[in-house]
Amino acid sequence: MKTPLIGVTSCRQMLGHTASHTVGDKYVEAAGFAGVPLILPARDQALDPQRLLERLDGILFTGSPSNIEPHHYNGAPSAEGTRHDIPRDRLTLPLLRAAIAAGVPVFCICRGFQELNVALGGSLHQRVHELSGYLDHREPHDAPLEEQYGPRHLVSVEPGGQFQRLGLPQSFMVNSLHGQGIDRLADGLRVESLAPDGLVEAVSMEDAPGFVVGVQWHPEWRYAENPVSLRLFEAFRAACQAYAGK
Repeated sequence: MKTPLIGVTSCRQMLGHTASHTVGDKYVEAAGFAGVPLILPARDQALDPQRLLERLDGILFTGSPSNIEPHHYNGAPSAEGTRHDIPRDRLTLPLLRAAIAAGVPVFCICRGFQELNVALGGSLHQRVHELSGYLDHREPHDAPLEEQYGPRHLVSVEPGGQFQRLGLPQSFMVNSLHGQGIDRLADGLRVESLAPDGLVEAVSMEDAPGFVVGVQWHPEWRYAENPVSLRLFEAFRAACQAYAGK
């Protein structure tokens, strides 16, 4: 059986005085569970999505400290100090649309989850913690990583969807490390789980020709130790193996 080649989206940021393409090791290791990980650079010159898709058997759209530029969803200008990554937007948004159309499996995490919604025409809340009735979904920045990535709140699984078919529990705890979230859900996406405040925490795309799942939390963090995270990556791996075998 052919081993799937899994694209892993990167960020463009300055390390010292040098522009660099970066991706957290936790994403690379989690993608390695599904196949051979290949980091996709966020270049100034956009990569041709179709040329990438000729080689890839799945794509993991990663989280990031940056946020999508709001003009992509007709949002208001960002608050001062908001971190953006123009080259990453240039890479991920067209790549998501092309991958979904081609049936290439995609698993979208945190910023990747938001990219999925924006790429398909949805919009975002830019500062969820400032909205009445919503929880503060941000992590404690000064806390150790163990605490930042520790369980923060329950999510409830919507009946009749992909999560239920995967055998996930009706509710389970997740970590929470984000300031933005889904406002208007894109056409074609199905809500798979909700936070206690009603914020969308996971989506799928039932009419897509391939595997499409996005989650707002971080299942890649020690995925093998968490039954829900492991089940999600097992489903992604199975989809990538099936695509590679075509």
